[in-house]
Amino acid sequence: MNRQAQAAVMFLLGGALLHAGTTDLYLRYVKTGLRPLVLAAGVVLVVAALATVWYERKRVVAHGGHPEPRVAWLLVLPVLALILIAPPALGSYSAVRTGTALQPPYGLDPLPSSDPVRLSVVDYASRAAYTHSLRGRTVRVTGFLALDAHGTPYLVRMALNCCAADAQPVKIGLTGQLPPVLRPDAWLEVTGVYAPRVTRDPVNNGVIPYLRVTSARPVATPADPYDETWNK
Repeated sequence: MNRQAQAAVMFLLGGALLHAGTTDLYLRYVKTGLRPLVLAAGVVLVVAALATVWYERKRVVAHGGHPEPRVAWLLVLPVLALILIAPPALGSYSAVRTGTALQPPYGLDPLPSSDPVRLSVVDYASRAAYTHSLRGRTVRVTGFLALDAHGTPYLVRMALNCCAADAQPVKIGLTGQLPPVLRPDAWLEVTGVYAPRVTRDPVNNGVIPYLRVTSARPVATPADPYDETWNK
């Protein structure tokens, strides 16, 4: 691979990082707080690419150069794909094949006094599985649908510590007034009440609490599809 091709790859990759960091695209890869690092990495790569081109031109002028194999430019294609094709967030396929990441909470904030209480999937699951704070309360939770091999519906968010590579699902079993058609990966805003039922995830034997649904409506995929509740 010649230096011009190296510079082109670095420039395009840096541009892709800058594009992702200045839009919500970066949320498909890393958590919210890493935006400054994504932007910084993009700047470094772009500057390094420009410096490489400058030094290479000086070398060619001073010493002459030889043509390099054109096939090296094919390495630019994966970077172009990264720019032009945004990968989807992890969804139901990963959720039903990965055990729930729910763990006993270290501490939970007091609930507001008015209903319905808007909670994240992680927050609801933690309270429903390990406390009695949701008894008699109406809650509203947003997540995507996943169906296991037996057709059991779950409301899921993929929780992450750092980036999409370490994302793990947190699942809430759904019962009650469910939509007539359950489509995996569809995003729903679910309103319901605490259900005193807990099952075990067949993948890792983790705890899965339940929510009794009173109403549900489809919603658009959020800008940040991952749940970072346990990082806050």
